[in-house]
Amino acid sequence: MSDQQSYEGGPYSGYDPYGQQRTPGEWAPPPGQPQYPNPYADPYGTQQAPAQQWQGQTWDTQNHARVPVAEQPYPQAPAPQPEQAPAPQPEQAPAPEQEPEPAFGPATLAGNARITDAQRARLEGRSPVIEPGIQPAALTALLGILLAVAAPLGSYALVVPLVLLQAVTAAGWFRLNGMWPARQGIALAFLGGLVADVAVLAAGREHAPAAILGPLGIWVLLALVLQLRSHASPDERMYGLMATVASSALAILATGFLGASAHAVSVGAAAVAVAVLARALPMPTPVSVVVSLLAAAGTGLAVGNLTGLGTGGGALGAGAAVCALIGHRVASYDYPSRFVHFTAGVALPLAAAAPAVWLLGRVFG
Repeated sequence: MSDQQSYEGGPYSGYDPYGQQRTPGEWAPPPGQPQYPNPYADPYGTQQAPAQQWQGQTWDTQNHARVPVAEQPYPQAPAPQPEQAPAPQPEQAPAPEQEPEPAFGPATLAGNARITDAQRARLEGRSPVIEPGIQPAALTALLGILLAVAAPLGSYALVVPLVLLQAVTAAGWFRLNGMWPARQGIALAFLGGLVADVAVLAAGREHAPAAILGPLGIWVLLALVLQLRSHASPDERMYGLMATVASSALAILATGFLGASAHAVSVGAAAVAVAVLARALPMPTPVSVVVSLLAAAGTGLAVGNLTGLGTGGGALGAGAAVCALIGHRVASYDYPSRFVHFTAGVALPLAAAAPAVWLLGRVFG
């Protein structure tokens, strides 16, 4: 058998790899064109190239050995590990405490409303009054002793502690009324006290009432003129006028120590010193008031026997103590500040007792 016969009769006799053999009715390209079917020759796609068909036998895939493919196992979740205890952290030093924050009221739409200590005390049924305490009382006693010791030395020696008393009185009254700073009003009140001192020294103790009342009337007029020139609202001007008049009056009335006799000043100032110290002791208010009055009367009696007033010194001491306790109560009004305690709380007991010292000194002297 020749090679051609074996090829034609073999298993690949029907295989035409280059498309040279065509069946009848199969599409043939025109001469001069490639031998490959061109489906894009018809722009509208009305003619479609027939699908090629294999003539003869096809590859027998069963005669080839299959290559085994190794199966890939599905990934598995890792096995759970036993839980481990967290490593201990080093101990840290505790944070230092902060200062206590101020207490405020509940929050509102208009802002955080805050009530004052006096309002809280009233709501809780407590008294809104805080007394000056032992330290202001000690300063009052010291100033009273200076007045009592300087009085027998002469009027000019008495002026030194008196001027200090008038300065503290003027500043303390304005601060007690919530007006700070009020330099013009304080200066005007203090100047009124100085003018009254000069008037009494010039006129003598016999004419002390006229020398004191004259500056008092003039200073009321000056305070009125000062407030009329102010550009504040009418309410503020009225409030400032009343504070200026009251402060000037207290500073001027303190000049009564300079117009009274030396013995009366010694008895009255010593009695006020003892009464204020007794009032500052930790006792109930009624008991404290009674004890302070008795202590002042006893002190006045003792100093009166030394100065020649005799038993009248006890009455003078008790009367001065009553006026001093009134001034002490005024300085304790409605939760005043510490500055008020060390100004008005120190000066008002002595300033309020000055008219009583002058009057009772005239009666028992």
